[in-house]
Amino acid sequence: MFSYATLGTRDLARSIRFYDALMAILGAPRCWSGETGAAWGSLDDPAQGALVVGAPFDGREATAGNGTMLALRAASEAMVADLHAAALAHGGSDEGAPGPRPHYGPAFFGGYARDPDGNKLAFVFLRPDTTGAD
Repeated sequence: MFSYATLGTRDLARSIRFYDALMAILGAPRCWSGETGAAWGSLDDPAQGALVVGAPFDGREATAGNGTMLALRAASEAMVADLHAAALAHGGSDEGAPGPRPHYGPAFFGGYARDPDGNKLAFVFLRPDTTGAD
């Protein structure tokens, strides 16, 4: 459905360090970087898509949107935990420890963090069974 998603940053170098760590876990290498931004995944393959971080085009300071959240798909509960830990280790802040979220359905397992610019991220694994096992 999406070709790419963009998050604003006030400090590109810091964001690159943060997202390099997360995207390495997801197996999404950096596919572009320039003076104003960087991207991971693929800007050429719409089936894969990309995450872009950069300075806003309007020249104003980047801000996190209230109610805006980007969910990154994990391959396992362990990967959700790894992504959450990497986010905290690279300047992010905790918004919810990894675990089941039964109010979103029995298969939903997620963790939440904010990147160093305050953008909210969800790390989500939908369990193929609902026993809680990986």
